[in-house]
Parts: sequence; structure tokens; C-alpha cells
Amino acid sequence: MTVKVALVTGASSGIGDATTRRLAQLGYTVYAVARRADRMAALKEQGIRTESVDVTDDAALVALVDKIISETGRIDVVVNNAGYGSYGALEDVPIAEARRQFDVNVFALARLIQLVLPHMRAQRDGYIVNVSSVGGKIWEPLGSWYHATKFAVEGLSDSLRAEVAGFGVKVVVIEPGAIRTEWAAISADNLEAASAGTPYREQARFVSGTLRATDKSRLTSGPAVVADAIGKAVQSPRPRTRYAVGGGARSILFTQRLLTDRGFDRFIRTAYRTVGR
Repeated sequence: MTVKVALVTGASSGIGDATTRRLAQLGYTVYAVARRADRMAALKEQGIRTESVDVTDDAALVALVDKIISETGRIDVVVNNAGYGSYGALEDVPIAEARRQFDVNVFALARLIQLVLPHMRAQRDGYIVNVSSVGGKIWEPLGSWYHATKFAVEGLSDSLRAEVAGFGVKVVVIEPGAIRTEWAAISADNLEAASAGTPYREQARFVSGTLRATDKSRLTSGPAVVADAIGKAVQSPRPRTRYAVGGGARSILFTQRLLTDRGFDRFIRTAYRTVGR
């Protein structure tokens, strides 16, 4: 049988690194993609094909997909994992930074899907796995741009699933909860920089503290739980549309469904100590 081929973006750490390793264990030929090739050296030593690509560089994405097809003749799985969290009050975050957040978290994801779909349609098979977040269903103070991108990924994925089902292409959304990666600390750094000297600095102090506490929480899961869910999804002929995994994901989504919007607002304001601020 022909070895199946997978492409994973944001593969230099965390969920992307763990997913790359899991798919390789399952027998896929895996192309691991990230901006910094040096951070993928360990993956390369294991025989995984690493590519230094900025997912917002259209020409680089086109060349990447062309290379994969040229070398293997197929592409079976795409895991859109690249992304980051841009935090700060809507009032404070420059629109240029908001556009960059959408460029990385939404438009790069959509462009890669555009590039691989013709090949998946020709195969009459394929899996598009979009790593969203519980943040695609819930909201937090000072996270408007980040949550906007994840809500967008959810809606894009739902529409896409209906569009491509007839061609044998499966679309799966992954909704991680609190996962032990670099993401939380980087997001906290962004938040503190954006909020310094602004009326939102006290909110920012609590929210960034909550983000930084993620790694120490007993509720936080390792990235392997996400990688395992992705591995399970791409081996199923009929995967679930969504996998809420790790770090209290199911509990927080259940709470959000149970409460009214105003009720969840109160829950979030209390959790982040923003009442009356």
C-alpha cells in the first residue's frame, strides 16, 4: 500500500510537535512545518521531513504543497495548527496587529486548505484538521481578537465540511482546553505589552496571571492528549466533527452551554476578577 502523507503546521513545539510524532508513529510520511527549522532538529533526526515556512507567505505555501506532491504524489492529512494568541483590550490593540492575528490564525489556514483540496478531491479522500480551541466557543476579557479568529475557524470549518463531504474529504475541528505549551506565556507577554499604561492594566494583570498559571494547574494537560485525538480522527472513516480535549475542555464547554450568555458573562467576570473594573 502507498504510504499516506501528512502535513502539520506549527510543528516546532507543543501540539504541533506532538502531533507530528504521533502521525509518524502511525506510519504516515510527515512534513513538519514551522518558521524556525532549528527547533525541528529532533524531528528531522527521526526521519520526519522538516520545512522552514512562514504560513503567511503565499509563495512559500504554494511551493511547499508543490514539493510534497512532487515527492510523494499525494497528500492525505493536513493539520492546521500554526497560530498564536494576541491579547489586549480591543481599544488598545492596533488594527495592524489584529490583521496579523487573522493572517496567521485564519487566512493562512484557509489558503493552505485551498492549495490541498484539489489533490484530496482527485484522491476522493483526505482529512483537514483545524486546531481551534475552547476559545472558539467561549470568550474572555482582553481576548477579543484571538477569540474572533477561533470563532472564525469554527464557522469556516462547518461550512467547509458541508462543501467537501461529497468529494470524500473529512473536516475535523480540534478544541483543546488548557494545554501545557509555550502558547500561554507568549500570550501573556503580548497582553502585558499591549496593556501597559492603559486603563485596562489591572484587568491585564489578572488575565495574564491566569494565563501564566496554566502550566502549573493540575487541570492542564500535556500536548500528547491533543495529538492522540488527531491520530484517532484521521484513522476513522467517519470522524467526529469536533474533539474537545484536555485541560477541562469538556467541562468549560458544558458550562457555557448550560448558562445563558449573561450568566456566562458573570462567570467569566468573576473568574477573571473584572467585576466593577
